[in-house]
Amino acid sequence: MVDPRTLPEDRSEAGFGDYKPALGPAQALAEANRCLYCADAPCVQKCPTGIDIPEFIRKISTGNLKGSARTILDANIFGMSCARVCPVEVLCVGACVYNEMDAPPIAIGRLQRYATDAALAGGWRYFEPGPDTGRSVGLVGGGPASLAAAHELRRRGHACTIYDAGKWLGGLNTTGVAPYKLRADDALAEVAYVLGIGGIAVESGVQVGRDVTWDALLARHDALFIGVGLGADRTLDIPGKELAGIDGAVAFIEKFKLGRVDLAGVERAVVVGGGNTAVDAVRELVGLGVPEVTMLYRGDEASMSGYEHEWKAAKVEGVRALWHTQPTAYLGRGGRVAGLRCVKLGADKRPLPGEVFEVPAELVLLAIGQARLGELVAGLDGVQLEGGRLVVDADGATGNPRVFAGGDCANGGKEVVNAVAEGKRAALAIDRALTTGASK
Repeated sequence: MVDPRTLPEDRSEAGFGDYKPALGPAQALAEANRCLYCADAPCVQKCPTGIDIPEFIRKISTGNLKGSARTILDANIFGMSCARVCPVEVLCVGACVYNEMDAPPIAIGRLQRYATDAALAGGWRYFEPGPDTGRSVGLVGGGPASLAAAHELRRRGHACTIYDAGKWLGGLNTTGVAPYKLRADDALAEVAYVLGIGGIAVESGVQVGRDVTWDALLARHDALFIGVGLGADRTLDIPGKELAGIDGAVAFIEKFKLGRVDLAGVERAVVVGGGNTAVDAVRELVGLGVPEVTMLYRGDEASMSGYEHEWKAAKVEGVRALWHTQPTAYLGRGGRVAGLRCVKLGADKRPLPGEVFEVPAELVLLAIGQARLGELVAGLDGVQLEGGRLVVDADGATGNPRVFAGGDCANGGKEVVNAVAEGKRAALAIDRALTTGASK
């Protein structure tokens, strides 16, 4: 389903505002005119999709907003969501030459949003399907990797069918991105825009292995692209795990983005983990009105994998952290979680004798990683797994000449922009294979 109007209007995410508000026309013009339009621009080199950043900014500065959006979307059809969710601080903005001049870097993400928001709102269409090739590609998974691949394949005239196990297309853009960055209705509007090229069939609620076999898909299509993302939240196998009030962070985020969550009686919440999902989760809990939010991590602040700029914002919002801490049991009261029993860890990650304490909480979210979905393709001829990931080359090719893959299932869990880049590269490789004689 891709119609934003079908989402519940009273979903919990609706109460969040923009973390980085949109630029107005005068602000965008002033910011665009600050750009130095570098040759061999370092910002472009840091963009996984290779957007010509100086070019799209120059077009904003000359009033050519339609041209600016086209430059962005030609390189990255998910330019609208990436403008909001990309960690620009460590990508394009982090590479801006102004950083070397002790001056504020260009607000590239906000300028990109300014142009792409206008394109989606105006329904500006730049791309059409290529001449029909008579070839067909099946894409398993309905997230940005598969959608970007399908859009690129349609530009080259190949028929596409997306098979997705869920109800909503868009992957984590729709179900998992923090709402202060991207709301589900905006994500679905972008999916509808991508599908607007025409000729991309969608079969939702279809799970490979349950509803259709790999052999059937290979018989139906000339090539396959696998972009299934990652699996369910990992759990902690410790006493008390059956108590109510314990949830995976990704599952919890999906619940409040697509519906409502009841936090009545939750005065204290703990998020276990130190990655970007954990940081998003603690900030979201604050935004949902939980008075006391704690991030509990077995390492220290310097070793956490969550982005520094995001964690800094969380601290400003009042989140506290317990470092070098490992849960050993859930504490319960009346069938619900009431806290965690924890042990302090030394620098070697081993428990310190006698350093046992309790952390009260009426809600515990686990952000300790997601299960790999690699087992989904076990038995698919020529497709190999390594550490739960699909083994692919730089073009997304697997050991089966008709099967390609990209996104989290192959890279282990990176950014939306990486998934888009990998989907597009795989689509170009599939096009080369199909146009040079590969067939069923």
